[in-house]
Amino acid sequence: MWIFDCLQIPLDEIKTAYPNESESQAAFMLSDLWARGEVKMPVAKRAILDCHAVAKSIDNDYFIALYHAVGQGCATVHVETHALGLVFYELTAIVIKNNYQNYQYEVTKKIQYYMNRLLWWQENIEVFEHQRSWANFLVKPNKPNKEALLYVKDTHAKGKL
Repeated sequence: MWIFDCLQIPLDEIKTAYPNESESQAAFMLSDLWARGEVKMPVAKRAILDCHAVAKSIDNDYFIALYHAVGQGCATVHVETHALGLVFYELTAIVIKNNYQNYQYEVTKKIQYYMNRLLWWQENIEVFEHQRSWANFLVKPNKPNKEALLYVKDTHAKGKL
């Protein structure tokens, strides 16, 4: 839920700057439907890749970063650590918007926003989680985090554990 909440700001900025563009909104909508189990992964994946493709077709570094932020955020349905892509690309957009100077305040403010929203969702998720359907692959109890398991395996293989 946190990721869909945080995607609203970059989506709104894109819609304001590119009112006739539909790829970012389609990626968001189809990813939400994917999370609900109403569409299959290939449909949402195609929309996410189309969103990333828009970034390659425009000549504005700020919006290139925002398109990638949206694409990565939408891909969180598939791999939870893609949420970091939203954060990194959106923070990159802030740095670009500030011409690579005096961006620290805006970046810090955005990080605080992410943390506040995450804490809010942590405290309020029960209110919303029963109001929507979830795809079976997202609600399996005790489902291991594959990336965490891979990290432990790699760290162990390198003799760091």
